[in-house]
Amino acid sequence: METRRTQVVIIGAGPSGLLLGQLLHKHGIDHLILEARSPDYVLGRIRAGVLEQPTIAALNEAGAGERAEREGLHMRGFDLRWDEERCHIDFGLIGTHATVYGQTRITRDLMDARAATGGITLYEAADVRPHDIESDHPWVTCRHEGRDLRIDCDFIAGCDGFHGVSRQSIPKEHLREQGLAFPFGWLALLADVPPVSEEVAWINGAEGFLMCSLRSRTRSRYYIQVPADEHISQWNADRFWDAYRSRLPSDLAEKLITGPALEMSIAPLRSYVCSTMRHGRLFLVGDAAHVVPPTGAKGLNLAVGDAKTLADGLRQHYQDHDAHGIDQYCEHALKRIWKAVRFSWWMTHLTHRITDNPFERQIQIAELEYTRESVAARTAIAENFCGLA
Repeated sequence: METRRTQVVIIGAGPSGLLLGQLLHKHGIDHLILEARSPDYVLGRIRAGVLEQPTIAALNEAGAGERAEREGLHMRGFDLRWDEERCHIDFGLIGTHATVYGQTRITRDLMDARAATGGITLYEAADVRPHDIESDHPWVTCRHEGRDLRIDCDFIAGCDGFHGVSRQSIPKEHLREQGLAFPFGWLALLADVPPVSEEVAWINGAEGFLMCSLRSRTRSRYYIQVPADEHISQWNADRFWDAYRSRLPSDLAEKLITGPALEMSIAPLRSYVCSTMRHGRLFLVGDAAHVVPPTGAKGLNLAVGDAKTLADGLRQHYQDHDAHGIDQYCEHALKRIWKAVRFSWWMTHLTHRITDNPFERQIQIAELEYTRESVAARTAIAENFCGLA
C-alpha cells in the first residue's frame, strides 16, 4: 500500500470541497481531495443557481468568482404568485441583490482555479474510508488507478454529500439528527428557451407549486410539484409542458416558450440536520450535514458558508496555533444553518399544496395577502432569502 502525508484530506470534489481546497491553498495549508466520481460526472450535476452575496465573496476569495461576477444575472427580487394575484419581493428593501449563476458553472470555475494552482484531486477514487477519526492521527484509505493508498493527515473534511461515507463514519451513538420528509417533490426541466418571467417566480397554484427560474437570458429551469412516489419514467417533455402551461397564471402562460428538455429529474423535498458536524478530527460540510428544500435557495449557499467557516478555523489553527475556530465550528455553522432551514421550511409551507384541507389553503392565501400589504413582511423575506449571518 502506498502511503502519503498531508494536513487535510477533503472527501468530495463538489463545490464545497473544491472551494475549501482553494481557501486552504490560499492559507498555505497542504491538502488533497478525493472524489469517487469522474470530473465529467461531477460537472453533469444540475443543481442550484441562486447565490447570496457572501457566497460570491467566498468565491472571489478563492480566486474563482470573476466569471460569476461578470456573467451572473443580478436577481433584484422575485414574485410570489397565487391564482391570478402577485406580490413582489424587492431586495432593494435591504439594499442588496442575489446572483443567478448555475452550480455547474461554479464547479467548472473552481476546477479551473484548482488546476491553475496545481492542487491534487484524485478522481474516481474507490472505497474511500476514514480511519481513527477520534485520535490525533486520522488517516484515509482508498483505491485509485489500481493502487491502494493510505493518506495520513491531521484533519478530514467530509464534503461528500448526504449519501457519502463521511457522516456514515461517525458512530451512530454520537449522531444527533433531526429531519422531516415532505410528501411531495419537484419535477424539474432544463431547456434552452427564454424565461417566462424576467424575475424568478414562486407560484402557489390550486394544483400545487410551480416555479419559474432562469439560468440566463436564453436558458430556463422550471419546476412543478409532484407526489413523493412519482417516477421520472412517467414524464417526458411534452407532458411536462402541457402540465406546466395549464397551471400557470394566464399572463405567464401566454409568454411560455417550450423546447426540448436538456435535463429532467425529480428531487424529493426534505429538511435534515445532523448537528454532529464534528466528531474527533472529522468535519462535515454541506449536504453531508444538512439538506433543505430548494424552496429557499439555500443548499449551495449553506455549503459554501460551511467551507468558509472551516477554512477560517483551520487557518487559525495552523497559522495562529489557536484551536478556537475549529472548536466552535459546529456552533458557528449551526446558528446559520437552522435559520436557513426554518426559512426553507416556511417558504415550502407557504407555496406548496400541503394537504387537500381547504382551511390550509385559506391560511396560505391570507399569509400571501398579508405579505403583499406589509413592508415588514416583505423585508423579512428579502433578508432571509439574501442570507442571514
